[in-house]
Amino acid sequence: MRHFGHIAPGVRQRLFHQEPCVFDADSPARLLSTALGATLYSPATRPRLADDILKQADRGVVSMVLCLEDSIGDQDVPAGEENLVRQFTDLAGRDRDELPLLFIRVRHPEQIPDLARRLGPVVQLLSGFVLPKFTEERGIPFLEALTAAETASGRRLFAMPVLESPELLYRESRVETLEGIFRAVDKYRERVLALRLGVTDFCSSYGLRRAPDMTAYDVQIVASVIADVVNMLGRADGTGFTVTGPVWEYFRVQERMFKPQLRRSPFLEGQAEELREALIEHAMDGLLREIALDQANGLTGKTCIHPSHVLPVHALSVVSHEEFSDAQDILRPEQGGGGVLRSQYTNKMNEVKPHRAWAERTMLRAEVFGVANEDVGFVELLAAGIAD
Repeated sequence: MRHFGHIAPGVRQRLFHQEPCVFDADSPARLLSTALGATLYSPATRPRLADDILKQADRGVVSMVLCLEDSIGDQDVPAGEENLVRQFTDLAGRDRDELPLLFIRVRHPEQIPDLARRLGPVVQLLSGFVLPKFTEERGIPFLEALTAAETASGRRLFAMPVLESPELLYRESRVETLEGIFRAVDKYRERVLALRLGVTDFCSSYGLRRAPDMTAYDVQIVASVIADVVNMLGRADGTGFTVTGPVWEYFRVQERMFKPQLRRSPFLEGQAEELREALIEHAMDGLLREIALDQANGLTGKTCIHPSHVLPVHALSVVSHEEFSDAQDILRPEQGGGGVLRSQYTNKMNEVKPHRAWAERTMLRAEVFGVANEDVGFVELLAAGIAD
């Protein structure tokens, strides 16, 4: 699979200076953690789940979580488990080479080896498990169960812990909780693909819910947790992990208090004013702003609960030609000793040593999401994805 693989080859050639790479479930973990992109959640009880997965794959989705936790009722868990086994068996019988990376979100550690056993040979379609309300104490049993399931099945299985517990939110226990989480995921580092943020749970601890014209970063108590998670778990010194962006809850707005947050000029230049109006109508201006703030704050990818959110995440993940040019200059072998360079776009300073980690991350993102042509911006990428 590849990002934007659902777009016709001729259109991709027009959009990209460097096209996104091809990858699959057996690709290196470092590449997959960035390639997750917009991870689409779906309740595990959906009766036509196999069809849904194939439909979303055709629309550009490359990672999905099939949820047995918060998205379904307690009484529906056994039926959800049975449905997952049926749907994976159905998928295995389809004549399809390209499937999204598939993860199951469980409630209890015991579900992991049990589901892996019940899936039998079709466990080969599974990439791993999402671990809820992760702390050191609650998380270690999940990671031990994952290790056991991996050994028994012979299938590489990744963990994606969700950081959403009140202990992480409360100031008096936050640092201790983060230190414990680091100890747990560091011990099982080779199995931890990414850490996911459960911002909805954070808000629920205080009876809060952000409006569609506000981002997670406008809710200060949430923003402070995100900052501390990145500070302690997302460092670029080799000790950090990929941390993904929080879910965006809205897909249509009936009434708004504040002005739309999308400037007209990029859409006028791209002759896409109707696209701008559609994005505003469906609360996408707030989503686009939050994606940009995710990236500025060190997060990669995003949890999504609606298919319409996927393309904006991927479009804003494409590396611009200017970013690519800067990263290339910073990483040139002859610049190994440091120094300061004027960018090829002559609009900024590139300082080799301080900007090296940024350049390395940018080049990985360029490999996975591609590099846009010099005259192509996110508007053109969005429009091409919607038109396809």
